[in-house]
Amino acid sequence: MLRRTVTDPLLWGLLLLLGLMFGMPHLSGLFSWLFPTLARPVYLQDSFASLAWAHVQLVLISSVIAMAIGVGAGIGVTRPAGREFRSLLETLVAVGQTFPPVAVLAVAVPVMGFSQQPAIIALVLYGLLPIVQGTITGIETVGESIQETAAGAGMSRWQILTRVELPLAAPVIISGIRTSVIINIGTATIASTVGTKSLGSPIIIGLSGFNPAYILQGALLVALLAIISDMLFERWLRCYRYD
Repeated sequence: MLRRTVTDPLLWGLLLLLGLMFGMPHLSGLFSWLFPTLARPVYLQDSFASLAWAHVQLVLISSVIAMAIGVGAGIGVTRPAGREFRSLLETLVAVGQTFPPVAVLAVAVPVMGFSQQPAIIALVLYGLLPIVQGTITGIETVGESIQETAAGAGMSRWQILTRVELPLAAPVIISGIRTSVIINIGTATIASTVGTKSLGSPIIIGLSGFNPAYILQGALLVALLAIISDMLFERWLRCYRYD
């Protein structure tokens, strides 16, 4: 058991993330060696721990909203009364993901100002498609025979949905949420363009100031967050595979 814990990639990923979050300022020698022409090789305007926490908060808020809308809408269009709206819903969420987040920010900022709200709107729109698709596909994988058996046992439509369809569809729905969250972890870096602090701050400043060290530092932490989140979702999905 101890050996398995020590070799757990999730544990090492978390330790590496924490080490970089709190120890990045102490790596100035390394980045000076990698980028000898830079006068300031380490981003020091904000702590990486505060930027990472702000980034996680932004992703959590937008993902929870996207989950509520996406799962709810996906369930709605699989009901008899909502099936005629399925093509419309799929078109709308597809447009939401193909519409560049930067364009959403350009439209929302003049109305809402430089704040977290435009970034959340952009992330929600960008994260809806995989959740909606996962919900619809997951529910459709539940065979009609299973639903008929549940109805024959005296279950109401609500009981069939909550006790039969959603539990059986959960692995596919979670996979859609997983894709959405991973996408938003990377996309959330654009929030820094509208005055919201995130791990995109060193990346944006590095791009504008021609400082590749800043870009690398921000990108490393974003990549680690995405990898760790993916591992956590994989652990969650294993619970359903082994049940």
